[in-house]
Amino acid sequence: MKIRDIVNRDIVNLTNCEHEPIHIPGQIQPHGFLLGITLQWKIDFCSENVSDYFAISHTQMLGKDFAEVFGAGAQDEILAYTNGDEFRDAFPLEIELLGKLFQINIHKSNDIYVLEAELLFADREKLADAYKQTIQFVSQMNKTKSLKDLCALVAQGTREITGYDRVMIYRFDEQYNGEVFAEDCREDLEPFLGLHYPHTDIPAQARELYIRNQLRLIVDIDYKPVPIYTVDDKEGKNLDLSLSILRSTSPIHVEYLKNIGVGATLTISLIHRDRLWGLIACHHYSEKNISPEIRLAAKLQGQFITSQIDIRQSNDEYGNAQHTVLALEQLTSLDLPIVKESLEKISTAPQLLEIANASGVSIVSGNKIYKNGLTPTDDQILSLIEEIHNKKITEIFSTNKISDHFPELAEKVDFAGIIYHALGNNGHILWYRPETISEISWGGDPEKSIIIDNNGLHPRNSFNIWKQIVKNQSNPWKQYEINAAAQYAHTLHNQLILIMLSEEEEKYRNQSEILREANSELENINWISTHDLQEPLRKIQLITSKTLSELDGITTESISNSLERVSKSASRMSVLLEDILKYTRIKNTRDTLQKVNLDEILEATIKEMNETIAESNAVIESEKLPEVHAIQFLMRQLFANILQNSLKYASSDRIPKIKITASQEPVMIHHLYKVYCYWIRFSDNGIGFEPQYAESIFKIFTRLHRQEQYTGSGIGLALCKKIMQTVGGDIHAEGKPGEGVDIVIYFPCDPEDTLLPL
Repeated sequence: MKIRDIVNRDIVNLTNCEHEPIHIPGQIQPHGFLLGITLQWKIDFCSENVSDYFAISHTQMLGKDFAEVFGAGAQDEILAYTNGDEFRDAFPLEIELLGKLFQINIHKSNDIYVLEAELLFADREKLADAYKQTIQFVSQMNKTKSLKDLCALVAQGTREITGYDRVMIYRFDEQYNGEVFAEDCREDLEPFLGLHYPHTDIPAQARELYIRNQLRLIVDIDYKPVPIYTVDDKEGKNLDLSLSILRSTSPIHVEYLKNIGVGATLTISLIHRDRLWGLIACHHYSEKNISPEIRLAAKLQGQFITSQIDIRQSNDEYGNAQHTVLALEQLTSLDLPIVKESLEKISTAPQLLEIANASGVSIVSGNKIYKNGLTPTDDQILSLIEEIHNKKITEIFSTNKISDHFPELAEKVDFAGIIYHALGNNGHILWYRPETISEISWGGDPEKSIIIDNNGLHPRNSFNIWKQIVKNQSNPWKQYEINAAAQYAHTLHNQLILIMLSEEEEKYRNQSEILREANSELENINWISTHDLQEPLRKIQLITSKTLSELDGITTESISNSLERVSKSASRMSVLLEDILKYTRIKNTRDTLQKVNLDEILEATIKEMNETIAESNAVIESEKLPEVHAIQFLMRQLFANILQNSLKYASSDRIPKIKITASQEPVMIHHLYKVYCYWIRFSDNGIGFEPQYAESIFKIFTRLHRQEQYTGSGIGLALCKKIMQTVGGDIHAEGKPGEGVDIVIYFPCDPEDTLLPL
C-alpha cells in the first residue's frame, strides 16, 4: 500500500495570491491530530503527529478499520455522537482513546468524516463559570442602546472570558475594508481603535471560510505545520478542511501576524444577513489555547452582536429616521392646488431637503427646472439626466460617489452624491450632497499590503499609521433616506399626473369658453349689424331725403342742422365700426407675453386722457403697481377703457374719484378654478350698478342705460374682458348702486415668480 502526504505546495505569486487554496493546505496545527474516515469506517487520512499521542504511527493507521485501531466501543460512541446533530456544533465529544481523554470535533467533508482530536483540558474552566459570565454580560448588554456601545461591551466581555491580551471588534465596509470598531486591550499595549485595514488583509477566499467556519484558533504562531497523509489510491486525492478547527493557516497570514508581534489568535465570525459583517479578533502576545467551554462562550458573544445589529443600528438612526418620517408626512400633507405653480412651493419646502438629509434638490417637469438649496446649474442637471438615461437607468439611482459612474461629469460639478427618481412624462427629481473630505487612518499603507522580494511574497511589515485623505464622495445615503425619497417621488409622480389631467381639463374648459364667447360674439355682431349700425344709417337716409325734398324752401340754418345730425350719426357709426375692429383683432393667445411695468402703463394712459380727466375734475390716486407678464399695447387699451368707463358713469353730485390698489408681491389667488398671482383694483365713486349685472356688463354691446343717457357702443368692458383672456388673466366687477364700482383684474403667475405659502 502506497502512502503519500497531501500538502499543497503550489507556488503563490502576485497574480494568484488572492486565490490561494487555503481550504486544502494538507496540513494542521500540532495541538491536536486529525483522522479522515470513510463511510465504511476506514482510516483514509491521518496526520503525521498521531505518534505523539499513541504508540502507533500514521503509516500503521492508514487503511485500517477504525475499530481495529481504537476499539468498537469508541466507534459506537462516535456513531451516536454524529447522530445527535443538535449537540455536535455546540459541544465536542469527550472520549477516551487508547487510555487518553480527548475532545473531538467532527464534521463531514464530502464523503469523509473528519475527526479532530485535542487532549482534554486538565484545568479547563467549568461550563457554569462561563454561563455565569454570559448571564452577567446579557444584563449589561440590555443597558446599552447604540451598536458601538454594544460592541465595546462585547470586546470587554470577550477579553474577560477568554483572557486574550487584545480583543477587537472588526467591522467591514461594502468593499470589505476593515475598521477597528471597538477594542479592549492591556493598558500597556498601543490601541488599534479606529484604524482601518485594506480588504487585501483578509482576501476573498479567507472571508468565505470565515462564513463557513465561524471560529478559528491559532494556538502558537510559531507552530510547525503537521502534514496529512493518505492512501495513494487515486490521482489528485485531497481533503477539504474548510470546517476544520486544526487547519493550518496560510504562511502569508502567519507572517502578517508575526509582523505585528502576535503569538496566538482567536477569530469569531460576525455574520449578518448571510454576509460577513465583521470579526471578533482576539490577539495574545504569547502561546495560548482555550477550552471548548470558553470557545463556546466567546462564540456566543459574537452571536449577541449579530442578533442586535439591526436593532442597534435602528436605535442609532432612530432620531434621524424620525425626523425624515416627520418631514415626509409634512410634505405629503401640504394642501396644494393641482397646477404647475404648486411645484414651486414643493421645491422650496424645507421638508423636501429634510426627507433625504440633502443639501440640494431639483425637480424637472417639462421645460421647467425647480431648484432649492445647493444645486448644479440647469445645464449640468440636464447633462446628468442624459448620462443617467445613457446608462439605461429608467427609474431609481443613488450613489455617494458620482465619479465612479460619471467621471467626466464629476469633474465639472460641485456635488458627489445623488438620489435620482424618474417621474414619468419627462419628469425627474434629484437630491444632491456635496463632497465630504475625510481622513482615514490606515494601519500601514493599504497600497503595500503585499510586497515581493527575492525570497517571494510577504505581507507588509510596517504597521505605522498611514493617513489618507478621501475626496470625491459624499456622506453615504442611509437606507431610510433612500426609502423616504422613493416614497415622495411616487407621491410627486401622482401629483404631476393630476396636474397634467387638470391642464388638459383647463385647456378643454378654455376652448369651450372661447367657443362659447365666439358664438356669443357672432350673435351680438350680427345683432349690432342689423340694429346699431342700421339705426344711424336710417337717420342719415331720412335726413338727406327730407332735405332733398325741401330744397326749394329750406333755410340755410335748417340745412346746417341736418348736416350736423348726419355728421353725428356717421361719427357714431365710425366709432362703432372702430370698436368692432379693435375687438375682433384681439386673439386668445399668450405667445407674445412679456414683462410689462404697469406703473409706466398707467402714467402713459393718464397723460393721454389728461384733457378728459381735467374736464371732469376727476381725482386719480394710485399706489405702486407690479410688473406682470402681459402685452404692452393691450394694457394701455385696458387701463384707458376702465378709466373712461369710470369717468363716463361718474355721479353728478360729487367729484369723480378713482383709487387704484394692487398686490405688491406674488400670492396664489384661487378664482373660478384658476390660480393667479397678482391683482389690481380700480375703485370709483360713480353711479354703480345692481349686483345681478356683475357678469353681463362684460358682454359685447351690453348696456345698462339708454343711449340717450350715456353714449358709447357697449364694447368697452367686453374689450377689457377679452384683453384679460388674451394674457391668461381674468376680470370681474363689484357694484353698489349710488356708491360706485370696483373693477378687479387678475394676472397669471410669471415663470420666475416665487410663490408664498398658501
